[in-house]
Formats: sequence, structure tokens, C-alpha cells
Amino acid sequence: MTGQNPLTGLRPLLGLALRRDRLLLAAWVLGLVGITLATTSAMGDLYGTVESRRQLAATAGANPAFLALIGPLHDASTLGGVLAWRWGVFGALLVALMSTFLVTRHTRAEEESGRLELIGSAVVGRHAPLAAGVLTALLANVAIGLLTALGLIGLGEPAAGSFAFGAAFTAVGWAFAGVGAVSAQVSESARTANAVSGAVLGLAYLLRAVGDAAGDEGPTWLTWASPLGWASLTRPFADERWWVPLLPLALCAVLLVVASVLVTRRDLGGGLVPTRLGPARAPASLGSAFGLAWRLQRSMLLGWALALLVLGGVYGAVARGVEEMLADNPALSQIITRMGGTGAVVDVYLATILGVIGLFSAIYVVQALLRLRTEETEYRAEPVLATAVGRHAWVAGHLVFAIVGTAVVLAAAGLGAGLVHGARVGDVGGQVVRLVGAALVHAPAAWVVAGLALVLFALVPKLTSVSWAVLVVCLVLGQLGPLLRLDQWVMDLSPFTHVPRVPGAELTAAPLLWLTLVAAVLVGIGFAGFRRRDVGR
Repeated sequence: MTGQNPLTGLRPLLGLALRRDRLLLAAWVLGLVGITLATTSAMGDLYGTVESRRQLAATAGANPAFLALIGPLHDASTLGGVLAWRWGVFGALLVALMSTFLVTRHTRAEEESGRLELIGSAVVGRHAPLAAGVLTALLANVAIGLLTALGLIGLGEPAAGSFAFGAAFTAVGWAFAGVGAVSAQVSESARTANAVSGAVLGLAYLLRAVGDAAGDEGPTWLTWASPLGWASLTRPFADERWWVPLLPLALCAVLLVVASVLVTRRDLGGGLVPTRLGPARAPASLGSAFGLAWRLQRSMLLGWALALLVLGGVYGAVARGVEEMLADNPALSQIITRMGGTGAVVDVYLATILGVIGLFSAIYVVQALLRLRTEETEYRAEPVLATAVGRHAWVAGHLVFAIVGTAVVLAAAGLGAGLVHGARVGDVGGQVVRLVGAALVHAPAAWVVAGLALVLFALVPKLTSVSWAVLVVCLVLGQLGPLLRLDQWVMDLSPFTHVPRVPGAELTAAPLLWLTLVAAVLVGIGFAGFRRRDVGR
């Protein structure tokens, strides 16, 4: 309609999005706020004295290894400063993931399903759906920031630092809401849009890790170039820089302007980068379910392998730095114990890093298996299954890439760490073999996640996305479980808890065999369940 307001219909669309996601938003908001407050209480038990915090600052807070993993400790004189160091980066990472997922869910996913075309046939402005999706994410971030600040104040933390900490979370979330808005305009599928946002988030984490690991004498501009770095540079509880959160807010504003321009310059259902037409005749490799899965999965597998190769190299470069920590320092001994071992300091550091990379490999696993659901909801699975391709063969084609691909991306991370660390210690061949093997021990745990994702897809396909919640639980249990002093049975809910912490600990085959057996049972349940349900349900 000529002269129609581009935001016509925004209010009902926003109300619909909030109502539709009321449980999902509550889980994200209350979960992130609850984890933050529980971590604060645990920090009070561990580092309740000034002396304990001073020892922490002199060891982990100033070491390149910890700087790369979780950032700098700006001020150890207060409990809030320790909280900002220990949870700031990972908390901001989760907030960023939430923001990108929410925006994609209410923009590109709705467009891909065809629902947005039906909505657009009514009196709805061209920008209203995008604005509703973005506002949903922005409001969720405001709720997280505000509740986090109020909760910290309630625990006795200074108001200024508490609001700065909450503002850092909110601002980073807003920045990645803008990233999600732009990525939703680039691709024609929600899956690719999430992949683009994930790549930007991974790059932001990598830039921050390299910039922080080098310390004040290194390329600190890399930290300033990362939205995740801005959360730390806000310096909550340490002479707060109130102007720093304006940087992600400005980035959000710029990205939203870009997204609003792009949304009017493409067709509904199309992307800025259109899907490339294939050849007139299909290659022989597409004549099997495995060949089709290879065609759909290869780009993602290659991207993940290259990304973890680089990430492994970055962490391998700072491995020697952990030797600078004093082994007889009480605070250091406590940290090493909670990291999962008492062996050589460098080995424990490498084991911890590879544990985090193991969780990253599980993200790849979930993405690979969610492709099954994407193919089904986009009505591409039924034509394939209408041919001689059986259900088991179709599922197995994608499962192979989830299983074998996990080993590939883990081996790439171990290779990167082994090459760089081996070059620094003069033993490239030995370190490559050692660290590739240490990385691969995390594969069975990732396979358990694959089995759970397959079970959800086969039995309750509408809840397939709950696989992401499983990953968040594993991340929280792995990074904060010991700190929160959770019962061991709670820690054991994460399959990654059972992985031997190698190098640095004895490699035992029993837990790996049990994890592999559990994964095999889950895969069997998934195959049986998919055989009995309707496709497209």
C-alpha cells in the first residue's frame, strides 16, 4: 500500500513473539541471572578474604593462559571484580548466542517456513517483522542486565559495579542482536543465518583471546575490536568505564540500519546472497544418501575444522605461559585442583583447553544433526524418502558426519595446538601426536550429545532445538560446576565430566567405552523412533 508506515503491525507482532516465546525467554533470562548469582555466592566462599583474592590476582589473574581463556582480572580487591573475571566472558558469550537465536527465530525462520508471507499479506509494514524480532531480543537483554544488577546488589555488591556488570551483558546482547538481524538478510535459510552469526561470535572470541593473552604489552587493539572484549573493558567493580557499553550499542544501531535497508532490497523469502543454482545434471555422488549428506554438510565441516585448527593454535601459543605460575602457591594449587588434575601445570592447562574445545565440537554435532530437522521442515526429506532411499539410510548419512566430523574437528584442534606448542618446546612431532590424541578422547562425550539430539528428532521432533539447552547445561556444569560445589551426581549429568583429563592425568578406557555404549544405545533408540513416526510431523 502506497504511503504505508513500514512499522505498521509492530505492536501485535511483538506481542505475538513475546507470547510465543514466554517459556523460552523465561528459561534464558532466569537461567543466566541464576547462574550469575550462584557464581557470586560460590566466589564468596572461595575468595572471601582479601589475601585469597590477592594470591589469585598474582597467579591466574596475570597468566597468559587464563587471560586467553577468560580474560584479565582488573581488580581483585573486591568479590565483584573476581566475578567479572571468572564469569564475564562466558556469560556474555551465552547472552550473545541467545540474541542471535531469538532474532533468527522471529525473522529468517518465519520467512523460511512461509508464515511471514501469510502475515505480510495483511496490513503489515515491511520492517515490522524484523523490528518485532529484534525488539524481542533487546527486551530479553534488558531483563537479564537489570535482574543481574539488582540481584548482585541484593547480595551486597556495590551498586555501581553491579549495574556496570549488567549493562555489559545487555550491551553485548544488543550488539549481537544486530549481528543476527544482518545475517538474517544474507541467507535464504535460518540454519545458514545462525551459522553466519556463530562465525562472527567465534571471531569475536578469538580476537579477544589473542588480545588478552598478550597482556598490556601486546596488541590490545584486538580486544577493542571484539564485542566480547568490550564486556571486560567496561571494567565492572574496577573503576567502571561507563562509556564502553556505548560501543556495542552504537554497533547495534549501525547493524540495524544496515538490516533495515537490506530487508527492502530483497524479495520476501530470498536472501542477499541467493542460493546458487546447481548443474543441470547431478553428479553420480548424489545418487546415495551419503553423497547427499556430504553435499549438505561439507562446507560446515570444513569451516569448523579450520576454525578449531586456528583456535587450537592460539591456545597452544600461550601454553608455555602457565609455567610462570608458582606451583607452591595455595591459590594456584586450588585452581589447578578445580581444573581437574594435579599433574604438570602445562598439561592441566592443555587438558582444560581441550575440554572447552570438546564442548565446541558438540556444537558442531548439534548443527550437523539439526540438518535432519531442517530438511524435514522444508519439505525436502519427503521427496528423497519417496525414492529407493530408506529412512535409516537417510538418517545414517547425516549421522556419519556428526560422528566422524566430531573426530575431524577435534583432531584439527589438537593439530593446531600441537604444531604451535611443539614448535615452542622443540618437539613438534611428539606434541602433535600427544595433543591430537588428547583432543580425540572428547569425541565419545560429543557422541552422547549426538545421540540425545537424534532421540529428540526421532521421538519429539518439535523439541529438537532443545539440543541447544543440553549444550548450555554441559557448558555450565563444566565451567562452573566445581566452583558452585555441585554434588557429583549433578556433575555426572554432563558426559564431558567423565572424560579423562589428558594430558595431565591417566588415560583410562572404561569411561570412554561407557560413553560410546550410551551413545550407541541413544542412536539405536533414535533410529527405531524415526522409523515409527510420520515424516513432516
